[in-house]
Amino acid sequence: MSGTPPLPDDATLHAHVLVVDDDERLRRLLVRYLTDHGFRVTAAADAAEARLSLRSLRPDLMILDVTMPGETGLELVDDLRRNGDPELPVLLLTARGAPEDRIAGFEAGADDYLGKPFDPYELVLRVRALLRRAGSVGAVATADIGPVRLGDAEFDPARGELRNAAGPMRLTGGEVALLTALARKPNQILSREEIALALGMDEPGERAIDVQVTRLRRKIERDSREPRFLHTVRGRGYVLKPGV
Repeated sequence: MSGTPPLPDDATLHAHVLVVDDDERLRRLLVRYLTDHGFRVTAAADAAEARLSLRSLRPDLMILDVTMPGETGLELVDDLRRNGDPELPVLLLTARGAPEDRIAGFEAGADDYLGKPFDPYELVLRVRALLRRAGSVGAVATADIGPVRLGDAEFDPARGELRNAAGPMRLTGGEVALLTALARKPNQILSREEIALALGMDEPGERAIDVQVTRLRRKIERDSREPRFLHTVRGRGYVLKPGV
């Protein structure tokens, strides 16, 4: 895990990354490699240790192994999204790279997915892409998008916040990126390619995008089976139709 050129300085340098993997050798290599590329790194050997770390620190991103003894990575990220921090970017690592495994990761709430073995330089590039996306959604949106009304809820792209009468509603980083991309072009169809770009995906990945859309619908629609705001346009993509 050496010999690759350092990446140019950018806003993601010195970000704090939590690495969770039960493979001690890989964990040490990841810590060393990420540290060499300017990140601050905390390591955990399993989900239980990761939970202890999350009680005392708020990392900027978590790299999480899927297959671990005890609580799996999928179970941890699912619980994190439901009961912990819905906005923390999560990159899953796994030796199981079949499409259905990737879909399971996105359904659990992961933001990206990298199969083992992997090129460590690609890992760093993906980490930085996720960090830039998490940090730039509000800044990019502030210039040209105002709040968007979705029935009794309102989405503020500048804050990356969806709020109703009861208060803020939890959104993952991927859901914020998707809703922001749709809100930038209300009543206009976004292709899968445009959505993939907004989500930081290398390729459209129909099922992965469908999963993100389904998760978002559950939060903005009264009945996700009969959407009022986020519509599918068969063969073309998706469109957001705001309104009261």
